[in-house]
Amino acid sequence: MEPSYRTIISLLLLFLSSSITITMTNAEDLEDPSSIISRFQRYLQINTAQPTPNYEESTQFILSQAKSLSLEAQTFEFVQSKPLILLKWPGSNPNLPSILLNSHTDVVPVEHEKWSHPPFGAHLDSLGNIYARGSQDMKCVGMQYLEAIRKLKASGFHPLRSVYLSFVPDEEIGGHDGVEKFVQSDVFTNLNLGIVLDEGLASPSEDYKVFYAERSPWWLVIKATGQPGHGAKLYDNSALENLLKSIESVRRFRASQFDLVKAGLKAEGEVVSINMVFLKAGTPSPTGFVMNLQPSEAQAGFDIRVPPTADPESLERRIAEEWAPASRNMTFELGQFKQKTNVYDKFGKPLLTATDSSNPWWDLLEEAVIKANGKLGKPEIFPAATDSRYFRELGFPAIGFSPMANTPILLHDHNEFLNQDEYLKGVDVYVSIIKAYASYVEHTRKEGSKDEL
Repeated sequence: MEPSYRTIISLLLLFLSSSITITMTNAEDLEDPSSIISRFQRYLQINTAQPTPNYEESTQFILSQAKSLSLEAQTFEFVQSKPLILLKWPGSNPNLPSILLNSHTDVVPVEHEKWSHPPFGAHLDSLGNIYARGSQDMKCVGMQYLEAIRKLKASGFHPLRSVYLSFVPDEEIGGHDGVEKFVQSDVFTNLNLGIVLDEGLASPSEDYKVFYAERSPWWLVIKATGQPGHGAKLYDNSALENLLKSIESVRRFRASQFDLVKAGLKAEGEVVSINMVFLKAGTPSPTGFVMNLQPSEAQAGFDIRVPPTADPESLERRIAEEWAPASRNMTFELGQFKQKTNVYDKFGKPLLTATDSSNPWWDLLEEAVIKANGKLGKPEIFPAATDSRYFRELGFPAIGFSPMANTPILLHDHNEFLNQDEYLKGVDVYVSIIKAYASYVEHTRKEGSKDEL
């Protein structure tokens, strides 16, 4: 029997209704992944390497992305020509503490001749690897934030908490003209901040690395003085003899810390690391150095990284008594090159973010990563320094996380790359995290204990 027109129309309406539901449910999956990768490549192709980062071009790019997502956007210059971009996705309940997704726009310099592909070409090879400076550190994360929001908006999600994205300058040279000034501003105070996500590291295993603290940089210069004289004469306590004694003492301490890592007793971020970065001595001549003259002064510089679990007072005593004792005509300076940072927050507590049930943000992160078919490894102390320390110093919880599994750690290295599939998976991980954080309503601000927000 022929179907009636009414039956046909009913079936068509049912089909269209089902199609609309499916479209809305899977809207975030409809965009061609190549478009997502193309936007990532465009960001990587902007040369923001220190010491002359092209902040003007990177700022225009980020603002164009914000406009395409209908995000509120502001640009601040706490220091001239060093723009900090702040984007906002307003939440429906502004009384709830907000979420800050932080990333830095600058990258470290490159040695072009040592790369197999141009470091700012964002070359995509046959294996799907994208080669570029910043592909791991950390333009990937900044773009993953934006792509995650793009997917969430397409799915119809509306946040309860406001979500902020900060694209900050100069992290690679200490962040002094970037986040350090940002956190001292009224702009930052008015964010009503609850949690910060910042950069982590790639993971060679299938588990994502995640960081709850970091080592504080101490830059130490030891100076030795002694009697100058003929290169053939033997002196007691010459400048170089005294300095070499100190270097040997430092070497023994370094070996004792490194042995703990080699034995698997501690992770790299849990020990005090110390590496000599310069040695300065001798009397220059037109052809090099004067070879028959013992210098009256000698200096050595050391990069020390101190975990928040260490005793800083004990380390300073070691420096004064063993590495640079006044009895050997030695002096020392900490922070001569602008780095001797705190290991305590403003409340006098170690710069740590809780990774247990006392911190709901941690539980939410762990659950969100699992929902995105990922897995977190054991929480670690970041071995170097990031902008996270400036947030933690004010008592705010900050978690370092870059979703890059099955990836060699290549930040600051030649041929830095990230596989496109890993990048796309990281976008989905951030979709899950941002959705969980922006929907969370159970906790409100407790004065003096920001880890409990």
